[in-house]
Amino acid sequence: MKRVRVTIRTRDLELPLTYERATSERDIVERVQVINWNVVAPTASFLLRVRGDVPRFEELLRADSAIDEYELLPVTERESYCFVTGAGTPDARALWENFKRGSLMTIPPAEWNVGESYTFTAVGRRSDIQAAIDGLPDDVRVDIESIGGKRVAADGVVDRLSDRQREAVRTAIDLGYYDTPRGATSDEIARELNCAPSTAAEHLRKAESKVITGVFDV
Repeated sequence: MKRVRVTIRTRDLELPLTYERATSERDIVERVQVINWNVVAPTASFLLRVRGDVPRFEELLRADSAIDEYELLPVTERESYCFVTGAGTPDARALWENFKRGSLMTIPPAEWNVGESYTFTAVGRRSDIQAAIDGLPDDVRVDIESIGGKRVAADGVVDRLSDRQREAVRTAIDLGYYDTPRGATSDEIARELNCAPSTAAEHLRKAESKVITGVFDV
């Protein structure tokens, strides 16, 4: 079994409006993760996690003829889960079907990228991976980000953090704690988190340790 991380450049394909606009206009969303999906039935279903201007993203959903229905499940003011169902487009369905052949499985999450590209991890036999890549249209550019075989998929670095550690880091970023020069102190972060300064500092220290070891795969 092999694992491959693939980025498909989708600029020349006819894909749903929501995807095309979200990946070509930087001021709508900062990040879209595809958490899970079901493309077996004629109508495909996707669970997205969206960070950015959620109301503008919802405007895209409403205007997209490829989407039959959707539901937003807010996490914060600028982050929301989004459950979407729809028929998609012929090009989109061809992409989905191409990476279901043989032994192949796609491992969530996948990522929508600014610049109209889509990144995901697939696992399966080397021959099936190669056949899927060869089966893409000639005008679709494919970048192989990584190839491996020891692990199915690396844990996301942020996923290693506890909810409280993630909240502490997000607060620190918002207050400018990681800016140069530093724009906030651990005391100010503690006030926002409603905890002792030593507790806030401990949350940050543990989060930073997890992020650093995660980046270097320690």
